[in-house]
Amino acid sequence: MAEIQLFVSQDDFTCSVCLNTLTDPVTIPCGHNFCLNCLMDCWEQSKECSCPQCRHTFTTRPALRRNTLLSEVVKKLKKSRLSSPPSQNYASPGDVECDFCTGKKFRAVKSCLTCMASYCQTHLQLHYEGDALKHHNLVDPDGNVKGKLFWKHHKSLEMFCKSDETCISMMCGMTEQNNHEKVELETETEGKQVSGDSRELEPVLVRLGGRHETVQDEIHSVIHGQSSELSALIKLSGGSLIREQEKGEMEKAEGVMEQLEKEIEELKRSEAELKELSEIKDHLQFLQVRATLHRESDQTGVPVTHSQISSLVFFSLLSDFCPLTLDINTANRDLLLSEGNKKVTRERKKFEYPDHPDRFDCYFQVLCREALTGTRCYWEVECRGCFMKIGVAYKGLGRKGDGWECGLGYNDKSWSLVWSLSQYSVCHNKKEIIISAPYSPRIGVYLDWPDGSLSFYSVSHTMTLLHRINTSFTEPLYPGFGFGTGPLCVCSLG
Repeated sequence: MAEIQLFVSQDDFTCSVCLNTLTDPVTIPCGHNFCLNCLMDCWEQSKECSCPQCRHTFTTRPALRRNTLLSEVVKKLKKSRLSSPPSQNYASPGDVECDFCTGKKFRAVKSCLTCMASYCQTHLQLHYEGDALKHHNLVDPDGNVKGKLFWKHHKSLEMFCKSDETCISMMCGMTEQNNHEKVELETETEGKQVSGDSRELEPVLVRLGGRHETVQDEIHSVIHGQSSELSALIKLSGGSLIREQEKGEMEKAEGVMEQLEKEIEELKRSEAELKELSEIKDHLQFLQVRATLHRESDQTGVPVTHSQISSLVFFSLLSDFCPLTLDINTANRDLLLSEGNKKVTRERKKFEYPDHPDRFDCYFQVLCREALTGTRCYWEVECRGCFMKIGVAYKGLGRKGDGWECGLGYNDKSWSLVWSLSQYSVCHNKKEIIISAPYSPRIGVYLDWPDGSLSFYSVSHTMTLLHRINTSFTEPLYPGFGFGTGPLCVCSLG
């Protein structure tokens, strides 16, 4: 016959005189229990016969008889303590405590997502024996079990909304998000296994490591490639000028390599976090921690280079600088292209450009000739005036009319940074993110097409990351610009 588990505190078996577990327990008429020897000592030292706990006085000294039932219970309690080391019973720092223990708490062995509470082995017994509790959702001890409740309905988070990329309750999924794509937590977890993410980091680390090793060679080749143009100066200065230039460029290279080392360390930290994430077995915790890591990787306003490194030098050394040329066949008729199609200005008159299917007829916009795909590219623009849009677009961006399908950043075929004197904002598919950062007339754009990222930088004597978009590109991208007032120049290297 199975033994019955008792749902009581150890305080119920403690003698109030010696404060130890009862030994030879006796029960007196008022109902309180004491060790036989403790009670006899009290009465022998006192002139009156009273209960040491409630102070009830007895006119006649009660006969003391051993409480056999209580004695057996105490014996089993002591036996159970001996059979389990204390470290397996009482909660230590860092352990999840039982929510139903009084006094010194036992370590929880399970958490119930239905009750939203944690239980030690004794208090958990009802979940195994009670019909009403048998179907509750038990998981390994979780100190943040209440964090798995949806804040609106106080219901457990059991589903993942792919549209909003967040965990939701079953009630919310049925009542408020009918049109959203929803899956079970386990399904979403399987679809985002960390092993894939970790593998994606490996080529990035190799690529950065390789660049770190070759950046000095690239500096030397740039310098020596200019030697023919500077030959006359070298003869006049005895070579001191070229050595001074080489020294300056090497100082920049050292700064670049230091930045690369920081990026490699950051990627290694991310890789370690992903490995730690892969060990999380709870589906909800996995998705919540993963979302946190992705938010941290999408920070804004982060300086990325040292003050002595110009952005063009930094990215040209990495062989990612991309010279752009404006495509006159896309330019709105209010836009004047000049300086070899590197500069564009909005004028107060219309130019007689020929009709073309790629030309914007309402939006004051222009795209570049270059179709960027499967590569990594960096470019910079210098802005003047009070408003400008800087971005990229698929070839399918609308050209005719003033609808959302034609505006740079206003649809699912384009992304843009809106630049103004007062603020920045990033736009895509009618959604806007406001960015707080100091004004800068020069903006840098870094496209990593294979990794699906588009970064915008504020450029001065330092570079500051304004915002990074993480997505998945499916077609070639064309750099593009939209105009309010003032000119825009596509910067060249050198």
